[in-house]
Amino acid sequence: MRTYNSKRFTSDKAWGAIDIANLDGTSVRLHWTNQPYKWHINDGQEVFAVMDGSVEMHYKDQGEVKTVLLQTGDIFYASAGTEHIAHPVGEARILVIEKAGSV
Repeated sequence: MRTYNSKRFTSDKAWGAIDIANLDGTSVRLHWTNQPYKWHINDGQEVFAVMDGSVEMHYKDQGEVKTVLLQTGDIFYASAGTEHIAHPVGEARILVIEKAGSV
């Protein structure tokens, strides 16, 4: 048993993370960032929940780049094969659930 206070979590580098759990090969990690990640495609599905802050999620849908602004409490689901990049607006804390070892 352990409790995490996501609003207090920080890291000395962008996308620093705390490993919360590994559920039969699915990782659950809390990330802190103030910088964009990179365009990528995960090794499977991804759930991306904004715990604190705001994130502009850019993703490609049939080759067209689309953007959605995620606020605290919002969740983005990337199906397998969805190319995407997260751009925090200032600092953000994000809970990411994905296949362990994914990009």
